[in-house]
Amino acid sequence: MNNRINIIEFPSNLGLKAPEPGVEPGVKNLPDWLRGNGFYQQLKPKNIYTLAPPSYSMNMDTEARVRNSDAIIAYAKQQAEMLDNVLDEAPFPIIIGGDCSILIGNAIALKKRGNYGLFFLDGHTDFILPELSQTGGVAGMDLAVVTGHGHPKLTDIDGLKPYFREEHVWCVGNREYDKDYVAPILDSNIHYYDLERLQEKGTEQCTNDFLQMVTDQKLDGFFIHLDVDVLDDGIMPAVDSRTHDGLTYAELNHILEKLLPHKKAVGMEITILDPDRDPSAEYTKEFIANMTKNIRNARR
Repeated sequence: MNNRINIIEFPSNLGLKAPEPGVEPGVKNLPDWLRGNGFYQQLKPKNIYTLAPPSYSMNMDTEARVRNSDAIIAYAKQQAEMLDNVLDEAPFPIIIGGDCSILIGNAIALKKRGNYGLFFLDGHTDFILPELSQTGGVAGMDLAVVTGHGHPKLTDIDGLKPYFREEHVWCVGNREYDKDYVAPILDSNIHYYDLERLQEKGTEQCTNDFLQMVTDQKLDGFFIHLDVDVLDDGIMPAVDSRTHDGLTYAELNHILEKLLPHKKAVGMEITILDPDRDPSAEYTKEFIANMTKNIRNARR
């Protein structure tokens, strides 16, 4: 047993459009998949908590212009309550999705506790409004939602808008360079390191600048979002929205080696790895080998 780690399972796929008619996104099976491939055994968490999500649907909310908004909001409130209770314990929570919409509930829990930063590792910005979305899926809008952009139903749950202030957010690893897609985040106060800028400036400067901001702003802590599609497509193709290029494990590991041991780190979520897209577990096993080493080294 590792008394320094808890695992929380939030296996919601409500933020994604069905890959084909009648087929649910497979990310709902990620906790069981990681467990079956040794992730839990290697981490030996003190406790494992699970929150079953609402049933999957493709319901479009014509008011908010996103899919499954009411179910996502209800689940987010339950998530926030569970995470708040787990944060009262000493062990560091590793939160397993699910898709990126689980960030909303986690963000609400943190906002209720104080002011937190967000290190957002993702192959996309997830910073768009519904009118730019081709799917209506909240998993492609989660960073916008948690910083206060979009319909108040999602952005102002319990009157807590914004859950993270833009200037306290680092968005790292995007490699969708379409001008219309990146325009919203460029117009924001979010600190934006797309893949090209990250590799030009270096992971050391990026993480150091973030941690310095946490100190300078006297934040209560920070949270790490890891969408596995931030990794290079050649080493992690088991995602719903594949894009050429991405981070190497060496680059990701260097970032996490800086963030995970920090005294202000309060948790990390892992999203989007789809077991249906990695039937041999080839890519999953490499991911587990890297992640368990990072987590164990940081939380000894």
